[in-house]
Amino acid sequence: MRNATSKSNALSRLNRGERKSRIPLFYVAVVVLLVKLALLRYFLFGEIKWPRLAADASALLVLLCALELATPARFKVWAYGGLNLLVSVLLFSSAVYFEHFGSVPTYSALYELHQVAKIGDSVESTIKWSHYWFFPDLVLGLALWLYAAIGLRRRRDSGRRRFVPATPMYRVVLSVLFILCLVASARIIQIGMPIENELVEAEDEGFLNYQVSAAIKAAKDNSIAAEGNTAEFVKQAADLQATFPYRDKPSETPAYFGSEKGKNVIVIQMEAFQNFPIHLKLEGKEITPTLNKLAEGSFYFPHIFQQIGQGNTSDAEFMSNTSIYPTAKIAMSTGYGDRNIPSLPRLLQQNGYVADTFHVNDVTFWDRNKLYAALNFNHYYDKPYYKNDKFNSFGASDEELYRVAVDKLSEIDKSKQPFYGQLITVSSHFPFEVPADRVKMTLPAKLKGTQLGNYLLAVNYTDYAIGTLIDRLKSEGLWEDTVLVLYGDHFGLQPTDNDPDLVSRTLGIKYDPQVTRFNIPLIVHLPGEQQGKVVDQVGGQLDIMPTIANLLGISLQQEHFTAFGHDLLNIDRNVVGSRYYLPTGSFFNDDVMFVPGKGFDDGTAVDIRTLEPVKDLEPYRKDYDYILKLMDLSDRYVRSLPKR
Repeated sequence: MRNATSKSNALSRLNRGERKSRIPLFYVAVVVLLVKLALLRYFLFGEIKWPRLAADASALLVLLCALELATPARFKVWAYGGLNLLVSVLLFSSAVYFEHFGSVPTYSALYELHQVAKIGDSVESTIKWSHYWFFPDLVLGLALWLYAAIGLRRRRDSGRRRFVPATPMYRVVLSVLFILCLVASARIIQIGMPIENELVEAEDEGFLNYQVSAAIKAAKDNSIAAEGNTAEFVKQAADLQATFPYRDKPSETPAYFGSEKGKNVIVIQMEAFQNFPIHLKLEGKEITPTLNKLAEGSFYFPHIFQQIGQGNTSDAEFMSNTSIYPTAKIAMSTGYGDRNIPSLPRLLQQNGYVADTFHVNDVTFWDRNKLYAALNFNHYYDKPYYKNDKFNSFGASDEELYRVAVDKLSEIDKSKQPFYGQLITVSSHFPFEVPADRVKMTLPAKLKGTQLGNYLLAVNYTDYAIGTLIDRLKSEGLWEDTVLVLYGDHFGLQPTDNDPDLVSRTLGIKYDPQVTRFNIPLIVHLPGEQQGKVVDQVGGQLDIMPTIANLLGISLQQEHFTAFGHDLLNIDRNVVGSRYYLPTGSFFNDDVMFVPGKGFDDGTAVDIRTLEPVKDLEPYRKDYDYILKLMDLSDRYVRSLPKR
C-alpha cells in the first residue's frame, strides 16, 4: 500500500513537472516572438513605439493561443520550434525586402519567391548583418534541445515519459484570451484599413494584422471588379479624366500628330537609370556623353517620374506598353499575364507593324513569358539568343543585346514591314558591378569602392553601349527611319547606402532623397531631328505610350483605347500617381511631389524644381482626391479585362 502511494505521488509530481515545463513554453514563445516583432518595427520604421506593440501582441496571442489549444502535449516542442523558425524566416525576409524595395511586404510577395535566385547578387547586397538578429535564439534553442535529448536517452525512465493534457481551467483561460485578442485585432484592422499610406497602416496595425488587412482588401477589390464590367469602368475613367484640365484649349488636331507615321520604333528601357547623370560632369568629363548629345537633338523630358509597382522592371515594361497603373499588390506580369491586355503592340500590329521584344535573361524571369503573351508581342528574344560575355549575373552585356536586336530588326526591315522593338537593358543593374575590361571612365579616388562610384561607372557603360546601338542603326540604314525612345525603369542609388547630403557635395548637385531618386529620364528622338527641345512638362511612365501613339498618328480616342496617361506633347498640366516605394496617394504634379501621412492633411510636399519643402498643401487637395480615384479605376479596369 505504501509502495502504491509512493508511485502515485511520484506520478503526480511528474505530471506537475510536465505541466510546469509545458506552460512556460507558451510564455517563452510570447516573449521571444514579440521581441522579434519589435525588432522588425525597428527595421521598417526606424524606431520602436512601444505602445504600438499592443497591436503586434494581440495578433501574436491569437496565433499562439490557437497553437497551444490545438496541439497535443507530445508535439508542442516541435510546434513551437517550427513556428519560431517560420516566423523568424518571415520577419528576416520582410526586413530584407523592405531594405531592397522600401515597402512593407504582404503575403502576395510570396508569388515572386521564385525570382529571388535570379537576382541573388542584388538580394545579397541588400542583407545587413543586423538582419540576422532574428536567428540567435533558434541556434541556442536547438543546442538546448540536443542537450536535453541526449540526457533523456541516458535516463532509465525516459521510455515512460508521459504527456499530460492541459487542465480544463487552463484551456478556459486560453480560450478567453484568444477571443479577447481576436476582437482586439479585428478592431485594430478596422481602424487601420481606411489609411491609404501603407507604411502608416502597417505601423498602426502591426505586421501580422497588416497581412490580414491586405487579404481583406484584395478580396474586396476582386469582388468589386467581378461585379462590374470593362465598359462600365472605361466610361467611369473617361468621365473622371474629363474633370481634370490637362489642356487649356484642346485643338482638333494635336501637335505632332502623325509626324512619324509609318516609322520604325525602338524603345530602350534603361535599367536603374535616374535622371541626374544626364548632363552631369565629373572632374570636367561627361558621365553620359551619348545621351547628352542625343538629348540636344531630341525631345528631352527632365521631369518624368517612375510609377512602378511590385514587379519593378517588368512593371515599367507593362506601363510603357499599356498606360495602365500597376496595382502594386502583385507584379503585373504575374497577376495579369493571363489576360488580353490592350497594348501598344496590338495597336501597331493593326497598322502593319511587327512587335518584338529583347531581354538577355530567361523569359520566365518576372514571368515575362506571360506578360509578352498578354501584350501580344510577335516574338521575344531571351537568353538563348545571345552570346554570354558574362557581363554580370544576368549574363550578356548591353552591347550583345543591341547586336542581336539590330540583326533581328534589320531582317524585318528588309521584308518592308515597319517594326516596334522593345529593348530591356541590364548592364546597369544593382549592385552595379562593371567588369574591369568594360569600364569606360576613370573615377576620382574618393568615389572608388563606393556604391555611388560604381553606379556612375554602370551608367557610363550603359551610355557607351547606346552609342554602339546608334552606330549600328546608322550602318544598317535604319537610323533615319526610326523613332528612338529611351527612359529609365526605376531608381538606382539605394537610399540606405547613399546619404543625400554626401551625394550632393560629391557631385555638386542638389540630391533629394525622394524627388531626385524617383526622377528618371525620357528622351524621344525623331528621324532627321537636329534641333532638340526640352519639354518641361511633368509626366510618368504611363505617359510614354500615348506620346508614341500620337507621333505615329494613332488616335487612342478613335481606337477606343483606355489610357490612364497622356500625350506629353499635348497637355498643359499633369498629375501622375505613385504607390510603390511611396505610399498610396503620393503624386507628382507640375509643382510638387506630395506624400500623404494618414491622409492628405498630415502629408508633406516638396517643390520638384527647387527641391525645397512646400508648406501650403491646400492647392493640391483636388489632385490628391483625383489621383486616388484614377488609380482605383485603373485597378478595376485591369481586373475586369478578359482572360485568354
